[in-house]
Amino acid sequence: MKYTAAYGAWLKSGVGSGAGKVIIGRDARPSGELINRMVTATLQGMGLDVIDLGLSTTPTVEMAVIAENAAGGIVITASHNPIQWNALKLLNSKGEFISAEDGAKVLKLAETEDFDFAEVKKIGRYRYDNSYLQRHIEAIVALPLVDKEAIAARNFSVVVDAVNSCGGFAVPMLLEELGVKKITQLNCEPTGLFAHNPEPLPENLTQISNELEKGRYDLGIVVDPDVDRLAFVSEDGRMFGEEYTLVAVADYVLKHKPGNTVSNLSSTRALRDVTEKAGGNYFASAVGEVNVVNSMKQHNAVIGGEGNGGIIYPELHYGRDALVGIALFLTHLAQVNMPVSRLRAKYPDYHISKNKIELTPELNVDEILETIRRKYEKNPINTADGVKIEFGKEWVHLRKSNTEPIIRIYSESDTQATANYLANKIISDIKEVVSQKLRA
Repeated sequence: MKYTAAYGAWLKSGVGSGAGKVIIGRDARPSGELINRMVTATLQGMGLDVIDLGLSTTPTVEMAVIAENAAGGIVITASHNPIQWNALKLLNSKGEFISAEDGAKVLKLAETEDFDFAEVKKIGRYRYDNSYLQRHIEAIVALPLVDKEAIAARNFSVVVDAVNSCGGFAVPMLLEELGVKKITQLNCEPTGLFAHNPEPLPENLTQISNELEKGRYDLGIVVDPDVDRLAFVSEDGRMFGEEYTLVAVADYVLKHKPGNTVSNLSSTRALRDVTEKAGGNYFASAVGEVNVVNSMKQHNAVIGGEGNGGIIYPELHYGRDALVGIALFLTHLAQVNMPVSRLRAKYPDYHISKNKIELTPELNVDEILETIRRKYEKNPINTADGVKIEFGKEWVHLRKSNTEPIIRIYSESDTQATANYLANKIISDIKEVVSQKLRA
């Protein structure tokens, strides 16, 4: 309630006293309904009108903000985190995540409780509207690069795992609109009782992988609880690779609309390879959706996103959207007319290693990162978000945690063993720096 009120005060400072609408929606997790009631009541108490989409996807709420010309929006979701967590994703009037600067303003308002509630005659109104998912899907199907006829003609047989959240109704609804008739649903009841860890990583997707191994399907589709992350599983049960969701969709888009692309610094180099092959330029942003979006706008990118399966297609809206990713991927698959495993084999094969090193609180993490930067200053280096060092087509990205004395280390190479070796080499360098500082 405190953070919702602070957000409401921030909105009112930008839209005029007592004016404005706020869109809210939630994923299916069990705490969502009670938090929805608190958020709704708080916003109304601030004098803001609320349009409640109920169970919804994050990208649907983002699009509704734009359609309703609302002051902002709140998605009640903890995204890919476990069932006991919940959170508020705060949107601006463009239906995009608020910036770090605006976030700091909201936090300060919350900390100081610098907000006032409306007089009784000026409390906000409430309206429930669950029509926006259908409008979202209609907008996707109407996109020039979505070929509904080609998808329907391929007669795809698809398995969907929606981890018992909003993708359980959103993804089948989209697939039916695209003419897909053979849909097998796993964990598609929106109870919020997650059937497995909700992050769409290979170790959490054994059920759908085993189902695909039976050989009766063309592909598997996996989304996270709020449907902004997307992963595919090949017809043989092997993971397509969450990093390659964006690569494949970008490959398709670039074939029809040449231009630039953006992903964050920790995403696979394969997007750069595909972009440059198509004659475009690739740009890397700091980690975080808001940073990717800002870079996409700056470089007029035709597509972008993150290596966690986040597709941002600006022709629809500037937000990660698994639904538009599905439609573009299925069109691509229909047009190339090959199995998913063969499509995956067309792309450069890179492997990412993700590690971290824990440090003691008295150590200055920024000084350690600067020392590593100087050690490798003859290599191409990007310091937009930590330190990213390139070794030819291989790279290592070091990022400090904002909350703990931890350095996260991401590395990529053409084999998993080499990616692990690169990470371990940098970890060894860090340990040497730490040892020298402790001796000093």
